[in-house]
Amino acid sequence: MLPLTSCFASYTIVITTSRSAKWGYSVMVKLLIDKVLNNNVIIAEHPSYDEVVLIGKGLGFNRKRGEYIDTEAVEKLFVLKNEKEQESYIKLLPFIDNDSLEVIISAIDLIKQRTNSMLHEHIHVALTDHLMFAITRSSKGMEIKNPFLVETKTLYRHEYEVASEVVQLIKEKTGISLPVGEIGFIALHIHSALTNKNLSDVNQHSQLVSRLVGMVEEQFEIEIDKEGIDYMRLVRHLRFTIERVIKGERVEEPEKIASLLKEEYPVCYNLSWKLIKVMQQTLKMKVFDAEAVYLTMHLQRIQKKFK
Repeated sequence: MLPLTSCFASYTIVITTSRSAKWGYSVMVKLLIDKVLNNNVIIAEHPSYDEVVLIGKGLGFNRKRGEYIDTEAVEKLFVLKNEKEQESYIKLLPFIDNDSLEVIISAIDLIKQRTNSMLHEHIHVALTDHLMFAITRSSKGMEIKNPFLVETKTLYRHEYEVASEVVQLIKEKTGISLPVGEIGFIALHIHSALTNKNLSDVNQHSQLVSRLVGMVEEQFEIEIDKEGIDYMRLVRHLRFTIERVIKGERVEEPEKIASLLKEEYPVCYNLSWKLIKVMQQTLKMKVFDAEAVYLTMHLQRIQKKFK
């Protein structure tokens, strides 16, 4: 049997089977072909892992269902434990050429290494689908603007740095330069996989932060430097507020300070409640009153600095 013990630390098993010496095994496993997706991808039955995806250049050529194939002929053997994710992944494969698939698998491996974390399985489907179209669009000179790039970079800085490496990897392997906006999109996929949050929720929170920052700028009639410390602090404050709301965490409510802030800084206090109402409407969750106190203090610092 293939020595897969080291791979079980992750939810996904990806084995480079063509390098037997590196992995230290010599016993080949016979895999029963279930379906040939194209010349490079086969769906097969593994004696230990049920349905598996086999990848290799020319692997499916002249192969038929019911035949057996040795693992020695396979470059990569791929398993997703979640059946729905496996099914969705298999549906994607016929539409991806082998070179693109190779670079996408390498990109996900890079993300695993750089984050040193357990990634949720859905990244294989979601990010493969996204990168497949991103590479196609860029090869044709098409670009989709990312209106939340700055917020994403500030909210998820580590994910953004890893995503930058992914874009560089794609350029090195394919010669295709993805636009900078794609770094933001990829960073959201990484954050989604790290936190096991739906990508739609991650997107919603980024858009919400962008909207709230816009409300602050409009109220104070200012433009905050998106590369500056004030912007970073505001975005992080809003992010942590949103996370507390989602988790239902209550912060301590200093009643005396609340009364003082309401009297001394009415503009900031009223703005904080406007922001909170937008949060409540968007998230459809209650925001505790104490958040207005801390938000008012933060807004007052911004207003004072710009005045």
